[in-house]
Amino acid sequence: MNPKMITTMPDERGHFGEFGGRYVPEMLAPALDELAEAYEKWKNDEQFQQELNDLYRNYSGRPTPLYFAGNLSKQLGGAKIYLKQEGLGQTGAHKINHALGQALLAQKMGKQRIIAETGAGQHGLATATVAAKFGFDCTIYMGEVDVKRQATNVFWMRQLGAKVEVVTEGTKTLKDAVNAALKDWMWNVATTYFLLGSTVGPHPYPTIVRDFQSIVGVETKQQILEQEGRLPDYMIACVGGGSNSMGFFNAFLDETGVQLIGVEAGGKGIIPGGHAARFQGGRLGVVEGYKSYFLQDDDGQVMKTHSVSAGLDYAGVGPQLAYLQQQKRVQFVYATDNEVIEAFRRLARTEGILPALESAHAVAHAIKLAGQLPQDKIIAVNLSGRGDKDIFIVADYLNDQYWKDFCARYSEYGLSGEYDG
Repeated sequence: MNPKMITTMPDERGHFGEFGGRYVPEMLAPALDELAEAYEKWKNDEQFQQELNDLYRNYSGRPTPLYFAGNLSKQLGGAKIYLKQEGLGQTGAHKINHALGQALLAQKMGKQRIIAETGAGQHGLATATVAAKFGFDCTIYMGEVDVKRQATNVFWMRQLGAKVEVVTEGTKTLKDAVNAALKDWMWNVATTYFLLGSTVGPHPYPTIVRDFQSIVGVETKQQILEQEGRLPDYMIACVGGGSNSMGFFNAFLDETGVQLIGVEAGGKGIIPGGHAARFQGGRLGVVEGYKSYFLQDDDGQVMKTHSVSAGLDYAGVGPQLAYLQQQKRVQFVYATDNEVIEAFRRLARTEGILPALESAHAVAHAIKLAGQLPQDKIIAVNLSGRGDKDIFIVADYLNDQYWKDFCARYSEYGLSGEYDG
């Protein structure tokens, strides 16, 4: 592995080795050129950086804490576990980082409208939030399946003034929401900024999202040095498209003594249609404007995916992550739905922290790994969001009778009804 190959990626055409690039209809090429030129102009502009840092600090609440999970570490009896608490920032997840950066960029470009795709709803919530802050019209595309299981985020998006377009085509999940947003952008490029939610899509999006998310890893490096006097031995993040993992890993790519681990959605197990682990049987392909690994059938069609977490239920993975896996710089593992729910409950009961189900994938692997390591080792986990949004999923998965009774009572009487229980 040549470190320079990593730190200088991508090349001028947006390639990370053989991955990435730009495979789009001719109509979208000018919009992507405009975006790339604008980003190159503004990314190192001193005033732009000052405005962005002010938003990070005073609007979003950065830096987020790096918390030593002492109770969990003691219970496991192995390595020390630190949690980067992105869920304590504005909107409850890391998504606000790239949403703020892209909204500021859209403002500099003179756009009047923002559109976005979302699965777990946290990117949609972050986009609706920054649209309200900057005064943009806002439309969020979301698959019908995800709308049902992330109802709380849908409600809050609408309260923030966003229009939520329910996508009823295909698998009715994140992949189809991305396609719908791309179609919208294709017809409205003059006035509209497509605020993409992960390190996926055509160049320059994987780079833009990574760069705006890199604040997470930069802070983590400074905080762990302050608390431990050295870098962690392992860094673990969940992986859907790659926004939180690339943001967490980016500042450590050249720190070859730090092992980087991405945790994919193992779902019901590695069976066709039962998971979203792209490095467990994924194939090289071109989908949604970029080349990477995708879960595909024998005919090259994108397969149905599954995860207990809406945000990891995606058939593709970001091109830089595909490259880093190929170069053996990032190791990829997976956690099943059962392991994720158990990790969610364990962290809640040992540390009083309710992680997002996406983040609980990373916690699940940290729990598995920590007990195998000596006590002088350090693991840093990106807790990319908090679990408020997952109340319906978790309660249903656990078949919680109290919650089911409450929902039945609410459905019949409402909170202001006459029923006195």
